Amino acid sequence: MNEALRFVKFGLCSASAGLIEMGTFSLLNELTGWPYWPSYLIALVLSVLWNFTLNRKFTFRSSANVARAMTLVFLYYAVFTPTSTWLGSWLADSLWWNEYLVTAINMILNFVTEFLFQRYVVYRGQVDNRIATDNAGRTTVKD
Repeated sequence: MNEALRFVKFGLCSASAGLIEMGTFSLLNELTGWPYWPSYLIALVLSVLWNFTLNRKFTFRSSANVARAMTLVFLYYAVFTPTSTWLGSWLADSLWWNEYLVTAINMILNFVTEFLFQRYVVYRGQVDNRIATDNAGRTTVKD
């Protein structure tokens, strides 16, 4: 698969995850009165689970070991999450930036860095290798 098409697919999957993240963040931000960080963190976790599942199947079409892939994604988020949570909290709570602008900035940073990490670390050498057998017994890469 062409990398430009893969990037577009990643973008579409990420857009759906972004809707989940922004929707969850909006609900928690508007209804709970919590500070920025717990609303952002819960929304981020839900979107990550959704995004990982979709991108593994549709974007990278990988048969890579799920536990290994999820561990690598967990390691990415072990760095990204505290960094973006701290940055977001500082911008929103200390500098009084709009919470939605801060969340959008974090989502853009996440989109770019996560694509690169998944493509070149998580699924390196294991892209487009999900194998399927059709009704006639032929082996093909499953879309």
